[in-house]
Amino acid sequence: MARLVIKTAKGPLELKPSEKSVNICMCGLSKNQPFCDGSHKATLDEKDDELYEYDKKGKRVECAEGEEDGECCGGGCCGGKDHDK
Repeated sequence: MARLVIKTAKGPLELKPSEKSVNICMCGLSKNQPFCDGSHKATLDEKDDELYEYDKKGKRVECAEGEEDGECCGGGCCGGKDHDK
């Protein structure tokens, strides 16, 4: 079953071990989980009071309610169609 994970952070969490620091992904978009790969840069212009969805390639999906063609977020706004599979 698919799971909706809501991430609110717009940057990584830095851990500082004794020799070299590492960054842990906090936005949920990194392809190198749990480590940051810089994908959070796509979130920097997000508004705090809005919900955003990203496709499997990490691209933000803009989808108006009731939209029937084009890219779809799979969140029900396109009649339940999921075009990014």
